[in-house]
Amino acid sequence: MQKTVIALLSLIVLSSCSEKKSNKNLHITGYIKGFKKGTLYIQHIKDTSLIALDSIKIDGDSHFKSDINIDSPEMFYLFLDRGVTNSIDNNLPFFVEPGSINIESSLEFFTADAKITGSKNQELYDEYKKVVSRYVDQNLDLIKKRFDAYKNTNIVEATKMQQEQDNVLKRKYLYTTNFAVNHADYDVAPYVAVAEISDINLKYLDTIQKSMTPKIAKSLYGKKLNELIAQRKKMDTKK
Repeated sequence: MQKTVIALLSLIVLSSCSEKKSNKNLHITGYIKGFKKGTLYIQHIKDTSLIALDSIKIDGDSHFKSDINIDSPEMFYLFLDRGVTNSIDNNLPFFVEPGSINIESSLEFFTADAKITGSKNQELYDEYKKVVSRYVDQNLDLIKKRFDAYKNTNIVEATKMQQEQDNVLKRKYLYTTNFAVNHADYDVAPYVAVAEISDINLKYLDTIQKSMTPKIAKSLYGKKLNELIAQRKKMDTKK
């Protein structure tokens, strides 16, 4: 009798553990230092709109977790609802892929302090952003100089600054193209092509498209790149 009871208890424990185990293919964990009360939303873009996939109430414990099913690696957004402010530092993009991803940051500098681990696509995207940020800074500096030149009615200098801005943009576009070609076996490649250089000369998009592996070509952003190229070519034939 005692053995039967023990066996039944063991089955109940095993059943309980089995029920707690998630059958989702994406496991997100994280910690937001200083965030004691509010709501976190995990979102993605569908039909040009941000859609919430999960919401997590924070009340005292700054740790969070979420289990979601995804069909393909994708850019997600962690939105922090502070409840008392409309701070622009509220939405953190992060590249998900099947497996476990961890996000750590702070309430004070939500996006700047973010450390995201567990995703190779995110690792590559961080590398990309680090380089591209230099082009963004250069462009902002040139915008200021061009504005000052116009303010002082120095048209020659303003024209020169505009030309330098165009050169910075070209360098950014060429870097993005090379990055995508060099990482053609990752989903981040078609993503940066669609998100960052959708208006580049078609020959560069064609180069990225041809460099993609069959697996990436069938992925979410691989399909979006194919659709973009098809649309661009259709528009060109109408001109």
